[in-house]
Formats: sequence, structure tokens, C-alpha cells
Amino acid sequence: MLSKNETVNRTYRSTVFEMVFQEKPALLSLYNAMNGTDYKDPELLTINTLKNAIYMSIHNDISFLIDFRLNLYEHQSTDNPNLPLRFLMYVADLYSVLTKDKNLYGTKRIPLPTPQFIVFYNGWKQVPEEQILKLSASFLIPETEPSLELIVRVLNINAGHNQKLLNDCRDLREYAEYTHRVRTYAETFPLEEAVELAITECIHEGILKEFLEKHRLEAKKMSIYEYDAEKHMRMEREECTAEGRAQGMKEGIKQGVQQGLRQSNELTLRLLEAKRYEDLERAAREDGYQKRLLEEFGIS
Repeated sequence: MLSKNETVNRTYRSTVFEMVFQEKPALLSLYNAMNGTDYKDPELLTINTLKNAIYMSIHNDISFLIDFRLNLYEHQSTDNPNLPLRFLMYVADLYSVLTKDKNLYGTKRIPLPTPQFIVFYNGWKQVPEEQILKLSASFLIPETEPSLELIVRVLNINAGHNQKLLNDCRDLREYAEYTHRVRTYAETFPLEEAVELAITECIHEGILKEFLEKHRLEAKKMSIYEYDAEKHMRMEREECTAEGRAQGMKEGIKQGVQQGLRQSNELTLRLLEAKRYEDLERAAREDGYQKRLLEEFGIS
């Protein structure tokens, strides 16, 4: 995918979600739960996640082929309206790989696996059970039937949401429980200690037991990295929001002062034109009387 002159903008780093569902049995179980199928043979899956197709920090957690479908799955711990655009860039790379030996200029139509774009959300922010994000929502000129569309389903897998899906896929349910414990313990303990506690507890209780025993050190590192990144983004957003509010208050005060001066100046001119000098002097001394005069002259 990369030519000799192209560079990657960041070092690729996998996630715990990706590590769990790179195992074909777990991924097949998730696909079955999502689609109401009952496939038994994990080898029916062809995982085709592009590890090197990472431009502008954009990558997808997992993509795979089965049943003539191209499935792109990923998890998110933050609310992101740009997911359709990210998926568009990624699926374009995937289709390029799948059709690289085909004649794109021929008269025969090239068949393509049907795409499906799914996001599993497990962040702190309260979001609906399911959200539908559309690429066309970002277009500057809205159209009833856009020439280009991409639809993403965002499924909330936090406790109390999409319970049937979690019941049907044990690995997804246990992954959600593990990440929930990491976040919960990190509110009380130092991050490394919180992750270690969550891992130990989950293994003891049979939650992602085989996975965590096999990949304990790597899962710990990934969890620390993911939580740090998530916390950093959350703090940046909160800081930007606070700065925006402060700036808004500052601008509001400035505009209020300017408006007050304009009103006062206009009232002064009106009173001078009417030779109402006593009213002018009284208005300068009494705010309530000035307000009555503003209303009288219709100055707002």
C-alpha cells in the first residue's frame, strides 16, 4: 500500500478490542451475534485489516470477509461525528487491494463484497442505544439523494444497553465489562494499579480469562495507553469548552458595554434636540429614570 516515497504519520498501535477480536473464534461469534447467523467454522473468515494503511492517524480496528460481506468493526470510547469519513477513506483502500488485479476500465462489472460499518461504543458519555451516522451529514450543500453516502451504525455496549447483543456474544460482553472495570478503578487508584487490579479480578472471575492469561503484559500496556489517550482527549475537550465559555462571557460583556454606550449616546442626542436639559441631568443621575426615557424614545 505504501510507495517508497510515502510515509506513515504515526506508529500503529493496536487496541485491546482489536487484540480480543483478532482471534477468529471470537470474531465469528461477534459476527453471528450481529447478523443472526450461526456459522461454526472460524476459517470461513478472512481477516483483511490493513496494518500499513494509516494516513493522517486514520485506521480501522478490524476488517474481514465472510458471506460476501466486507465487515469493518471498531470500538470507540469518544463520541466522533467523523466516523463515516474515516470509514470512507479506509474502505477505499480495502477495495483498492481487493480489485488490484481487476480491469477497472473493462466492460465487465467487477463484483464487490457488500460493506457493513459497525462501531462499538463504550465511553463515559451517555449516548443512545444505537446511533446512525451518515457521511452526507457533513456535506456543505444538503441533498435529498446525495451522490455519495456511507452509513455507520454506532452501538452502545455499556451496561444496560444492547443487552441481547451482549448476551449473544460472550467475548463482547466480557470485553465491555473489563474496560468498565479499568475506568472505574482508575478513578480511585493510580492507572497502572487500576489496570492490574482489573486484570487480576477478571481472570479470577473468568472474564476474558484465557485472553488475559495469554496476553497479560500486552493487554496491560494497551489498556494504560488507551485510558491515557481517552483521558487526554476528554481533558482537552473540557479545557476547550471552558475556554470557549470564558471567551463567550468576555465577548458578551464587551458587547453589552458597547450597546449601553450606544443607547446612552443616542438618548443624550434626543434629549438635547428636544431641549430637555433637566431630563438629561436626571437621567445621568438615576438609572431607573434613564430606562424610562429609553423606553419613551423607543431606543433598544
